Amino acid sequence: MSARGKARNRALDVLFEAEQRSVSAFEVLRARREKTDQIINPYTLEIVEGVLSQQVAIDEFLETYSQGWSLERMPSVDRIILRIGTWELLYNDDVPDGVAVSEAVALAKTLSTDESPQFINGLLGRLQQLKPSLLA
Repeated sequence: MSARGKARNRALDVLFEAEQRSVSAFEVLRARREKTDQIINPYTLEIVEGVLSQQVAIDEFLETYSQGWSLERMPSVDRIILRIGTWELLYNDDVPDGVAVSEAVALAKTLSTDESPQFINGLLGRLQQLKPSLLA
């Protein structure tokens, strides 16, 4: 797995733990730095900060374009994968659009249900098509 792949995975862990424990993702990062030898990759921090800073818009896009699924109905891991994928797709120019989508699908294949990769691919693919109008 690439360094960026590991960073995405770590960002997913941080955001998931924060959501499950109802604490700030920054609190999770601080605790990991203080209580473990874990080194936080700069890209992990960039993802966490990016997702949190754009979460209102990201969640609005996901709610609007996910057919038949509210954010609350989605499995937590899928919701977080979608947030990371949407942030990389729409707000991180360093990541090619196709890579953002395929990396999110890869996370879903490893960490979620059998149906999740197809759902995530479809929703992020739709956002990719609409990207120019979403960011206008």
